[in-house]
Amino acid sequence: MTTMSNRYPSGPPARPTMRHVAALAGVGIKTVSRVMNDEPGVSEATRQRVLQATEQLNYELDLNAGNLRRTGRRTQSIGLLLPSVANPFSGEIHRAIEDALAPRGIAVFASSLDDDADRERALVSAFLRRRVDGLVLTIIARSQAYLMPETARQLPLVFIDREPVGLDADAVVTDNAEGAATAARHLLRHGHRKLAYLGDRPDIQTARERRRGFLEALGHEGIATSTIPAVDGLHDEESARQAALALLQSEDPPTAIFSSQNLVTFGAMRALRETGRGHEVALVGFDDFKLADMVEPGITVIAQHPDRIGAKAAERILARIDGDREPAERYVVPSELIVRGSGEIPPAN
Repeated sequence: MTTMSNRYPSGPPARPTMRHVAALAGVGIKTVSRVMNDEPGVSEATRQRVLQATEQLNYELDLNAGNLRRTGRRTQSIGLLLPSVANPFSGEIHRAIEDALAPRGIAVFASSLDDDADRERALVSAFLRRRVDGLVLTIIARSQAYLMPETARQLPLVFIDREPVGLDADAVVTDNAEGAATAARHLLRHGHRKLAYLGDRPDIQTARERRRGFLEALGHEGIATSTIPAVDGLHDEESARQAALALLQSEDPPTAIFSSQNLVTFGAMRALRETGRGHEVALVGFDDFKLADMVEPGITVIAQHPDRIGAKAAERILARIDGDREPAERYVVPSELIVRGSGEIPPAN
């Protein structure tokens, strides 16, 4: 089979078409169409040649190409990839983006990342097959360089919550490290020196930043960070509950806990309740949540502002769709300490 290097010595086309795939595979365009649409009448050997060519060229079947050629219009849609559409944080971002784009008649196709790198690539590919006018993405893969063909053809891209790696594009993020540092300083001001950190998966950019900000703030105040129990890899409520229970039931339990995201906070809250120490051990969580002020004590949090993140992301994707070609920028939405009681409990000794 002809390889891409000798068929395209200067590299693959910026936006490969079915004609490019046919040329590389050495078949007709109709054969490529049959393979891409999973139609019968194609030998397995030919099918594999075509599929290999699509992979080499990073070709995506354009489900709307016929309609676009006939109308000469955009699809009036964007793809939105969120950590989880079931998470209130994601839901507020989704709503803010929809509210901003609806007056322009732009539909939002939203999907859940579930912090799975393979799922990220698959969902981005699904969006591209539908020829969306832009992408607003939360990401987990180590690099987003796979999107360079899309940036080459100036597809509008905006990243939210986490910054892209290997690619220059607008990003709208929270001040994760500074927010966690604020939590550390708040607990120190209330007399705590025996603190613990409960963190999310270390492969998640925001989790790493929150861990760094928390520990660096403690270090700046003279606390030996090597003595701070820091438990990472807590991605759900139950794993956080088990980790918190282990800390609270240890020989030298912490007098204060910082939990790095809302599901981890829920697990810590359950552990404090189970051990009867909800009024003895201070707790500050990263992320606000509904009814945080209705428990006793109310939960002190470092609140992000997902509505503002969504509104800014919508502003940027619309600007890019409308032709803004200015260099990519990083936009930081400040977090906020909300005092409710749990983070102000003094140490018992």
